[in-house]
Parts: sequence; structure tokens; C-alpha cells
Amino acid sequence: MDYNHMGDLISSVRKSKNMTQKELADLLHVTDKAVSKWERGISCPDIGTLPALADILGISTDELLRCRGQAPAENRGAPAGRELRRTALLVLRAVGLAMGVATLVLSVLGKLDGRTAVTLLSVGVTCIGIVQLSE
Repeated sequence: MDYNHMGDLISSVRKSKNMTQKELADLLHVTDKAVSKWERGISCPDIGTLPALADILGISTDELLRCRGQAPAENRGAPAGRELRRTALLVLRAVGLAMGVATLVLSVLGKLDGRTAVTLLSVGVTCIGIVQLSE
């Protein structure tokens, strides 16, 4: 089972029914944060929740598990956007780490002035901050 595809299906069908994550969560007796994690492909619904979720969404449990429900046309490009976002966040993490390592190495080698250190660390902290705010 692919969490991303299931998340895209849940999200698109929920939106086509003009339902918020909170409304869906309330009907399932879970938190809206759980629904958000499902839709972002971070986790999937508990097996005991699947029949009720499928019923609320108006699809079969089989369609939900196989991620084959009919998503509205405007949401069918979502996986590519999700992959782009994940790649961007991965790059930001890498840049943040690289700036920290560069600061450390240049400092150990004695080739780091204060201005450069502040610049490197600022870029690194900014990248890591963007990642944290995006999750």
C-alpha cells in the first residue's frame, strides 16, 4: 500500500465533498492532525478506521486500499507536486547541514573569519528553519 497515493485519494475525495480535515476527523473520532498526516503520506489510517473512512468518502474499502477511487481532475497532478516539495525540503536540510559542517571545518583549519562564520551559520539556520516551518 502506498501512503502517498492513499493520502492523495483521501484528500481529493474529501475536498470534492467540501469537507474540512477537522470535519472528517470528527466523524472518525480522530484528530485533524491524524487526517493531515494521512493526506501528506506520513501515515495511514488504522485498519479499524478504514471501513468508516471509506463509507464517509463514498468509496469502497477496496478502492481506498488500492487507492483507486475517482479523484477530481484538478487534483490528479498532486503526486508530482508532493515529490517536488519533498525534494526541496531535502535540499534545504542538506544545505543547512553543509553550512554547519563548513563552519566547523573552516574553524578547525583556522581559516574562518567572524563575518564568514555568521554568514554560513545564518544560511544553515535559515534553511533548517524553513524545513521546520514547512512540516
